[in-house]
Amino acid sequence: MELVTRTVGTVGALIAEALRSFTELFLTQPLCATVALLGETELKTLDGEECVFKARELWERTGAVIMAEASELSSLRPQLDAFGVPLYAVVKENIGMEIKNFKPYFNGDIFLDEKRGFYGPRERRMGLSGFLRTGVWRSGWRAFQNGYWGNVWGEGFVMGGVYVIGPRHQGVLLEHREMEFGDKVKASDVIQAVKRIQTEFLPLRLR
Repeated sequence: MELVTRTVGTVGALIAEALRSFTELFLTQPLCATVALLGETELKTLDGEECVFKARELWERTGAVIMAEASELSSLRPQLDAFGVPLYAVVKENIGMEIKNFKPYFNGDIFLDEKRGFYGPRERRMGLSGFLRTGVWRSGWRAFQNGYWGNVWGEGFVMGGVYVIGPRHQGVLLEHREMEFGDKVKASDVIQAVKRIQTEFLPLRLR
């Protein structure tokens, strides 16, 4: 029985890998974002009076962790606060109750990126071929268990990512782009990038 189970598991893994490789033929490869491009992106506030500002204002002084279409990093908020680095989210559209439904799952400010600067410089989509990937189904099941489905009515096929950006001219310290829906960045990678913000800009101590 154990042999049968192991054989089925191996065959299943091979099929899943074959489907993943096949669907990647239809997936546009990402281009690395630049801090200049991201900084010029116009963002809109979603609470109270609408205000439009350049995205660079989010990280010019302290650096920032910015998530495009993700919510799982809220658990890192206490550690980020200890480093003095804020956590933000950007969304590409505001349809119906989408933002209101998203807020309980994200512990930070949310801004609207209508021109989708944080989804470029080459916007990437995963079409129906994504449903052939086991990782997508696992992410969907996880979202179902957590009670949040994300954007299912608008441009839901556009893939996002996570950025850790340092202050001033330090630039992009970490860029994670989704390779499939629900492709999460490692929390440890985010913390390591945030630590670089703290270490590379410590003031010199005079003796």
